[in-house]
Amino acid sequence: MDWGKVIDEFPEANFLQSPEYGKMNELLGNKVITDSYGKDKKEGYALMVVRNAKRGRYLEIPCGPLIDWQNKKLVDDVLAKIQKIALEEKCVFVRMRPQLKANSKDAKILEKKGLKKSPMHLAAEHTVMIDLTKSEEDLLSAMRRQTRYEVRRAEKLGIKVTKSNSEEVFREFHAVQVETAKRQNFVPPDLNTLMAEREAFGDNIEIYVASTKEGEKIAYGLIIRAGMEGDYYEAASTLLNRKLPGAYALLWQAMRGLKQEGYERFNLWGIAPANQPNHRYAGVTTFKTGFGGEIVEYVPAHDMIVSKIKYLKNLAVETVRKKKRHL
Repeated sequence: MDWGKVIDEFPEANFLQSPEYGKMNELLGNKVITDSYGKDKKEGYALMVVRNAKRGRYLEIPCGPLIDWQNKKLVDDVLAKIQKIALEEKCVFVRMRPQLKANSKDAKILEKKGLKKSPMHLAAEHTVMIDLTKSEEDLLSAMRRQTRYEVRRAEKLGIKVTKSNSEEVFREFHAVQVETAKRQNFVPPDLNTLMAEREAFGDNIEIYVASTKEGEKIAYGLIIRAGMEGDYYEAASTLLNRKLPGAYALLWQAMRGLKQEGYERFNLWGIAPANQPNHRYAGVTTFKTGFGGEIVEYVPAHDMIVSKIKYLKNLAVETVRKKKRHL
């Protein structure tokens, strides 16, 4: 089942199930397994990554598997095949987070199949999704009043937004993100991962940069495109972003650019769950939700336990880690 057909059958698919994501992981030394399911191998698809963690080897399926979750026989067959692969790969557990919305009638299906809620999140379980099929006027009108004001203020200040996928810009982005991470207390991706993403995604990955009229850098955004979706996957900023609306200009330009290229939705990739003011993403949630769009909550990541004793050790480690990271 090729990627084009996957998108046709499962328009909710994003870059985490794409061939480029598989290539990126292979560049980093991770084993990637793809599998198709159902009649003529056209009823389902999964891209799986074998992760070699100190706490135990596991199989990860981000934003997948892509199947009809109402087809009970297909679901049983797919989960059985995934478990078989996990056993062959000597994995302690399988971690998956399908594209199932938390308010859907299928939201409890993983628990009904014996999977356990994961102690860690996987792939932006809470996010803002912007409908790019709307007109630019409608996109602007859907924004929070303050957000719309900042977008227009950026235009008046002459803030410019450029984009590039050059190695130089990726290295610059990484350096700024390291500084951003120190200020905001998060772990940035390492340079090897960024370079693997750049090589694997090619023209479908770009870094947007917002700068002053004088050329001083304000904000950066890493945008990945796949299927019908663009994703605001990583961000970074300089101290100028505290007083200038660079990030607002950047996101608005990204929205306009993706719309012009024919993408149907823009995933702002990660906000805090409701009523969790101490969550790590609480600070960016107000910013992202200001752009309008639908707040989407997917089912949380679930684990299929393969080796119970080893999994319990992993569970203890990740539970402590989640608390320390305010997730």
